[in-house]
Amino acid sequence: MEHYCAYQERCHKEVISKLTAMKMIPLAIDTIVAHLIEHNFLNEERFAKEFARGKFRVKKWGRKRIERELKLREISRFNIRTAMEEIPENSYINTLHELASRRLESLREPNKLKAKKKLADYLLYRGWESHLVYEKINELID
Repeated sequence: MEHYCAYQERCHKEVISKLTAMKMIPLAIDTIVAHLIEHNFLNEERFAKEFARGKFRVKKWGRKRIERELKLREISRFNIRTAMEEIPENSYINTLHELASRRLESLREPNKLKAKKKLADYLLYRGWESHLVYEKINELID
């Protein structure tokens, strides 16, 4: 399990699922998880920060999608807030602009309303805040 956690950051839920799949008894699972935490192989704050940075930088996810995914992994509210601080505001806005512009160029929709809807759906699905999405759409289309 040390190798499993050293290979990439893991959350407690992933480790417990892996151990459960290996048919470990609950006492063994608790002992192994405690060992991993004690030896710093498992750290939820570090996981949340790395997850947020990675998903923003690589997949261009917005804060809402990252937050939702962290909640699915049972990360605490405190760690989610800490992870969101890892995304610089100016970089966030620049990425939204770049993503929206690139998507708009690829749309082959002559109808402006349909193009707006397609762009909005795309950005909202990726977890960008609705007020930012609609501001950006109105800025780019009109």
